[in-house]
Amino acid sequence: MTEPTPRLQLLTRTGCHLCAVAEETLTRIGAEAGLTPVLVDVDGDEELRAEYGDRVPVVLLDGREHSYFTVDVVRLRRDLGTG
Repeated sequence: MTEPTPRLQLLTRTGCHLCAVAEETLTRIGAEAGLTPVLVDVDGDEELRAEYGDRVPVVLLDGREHSYFTVDVVRLRRDLGTG
């Protein structure tokens, strides 16, 4: 049986300062909705690196790209039903 896609994911890479900022923001906003973001290193997967590697951090909501470079807090809260 296949694991379901985590609701909230953050695509990151080691040494990315924007990723650290996005992780803090996403953790805070996710907590408001009872969610813990799952961190995924794009450099550990060739397909992810090819698709998202030039614009990390990338926020995925329900498996779809939600924002990149920064967390769109207003939109994310709205889409999570917390804002």
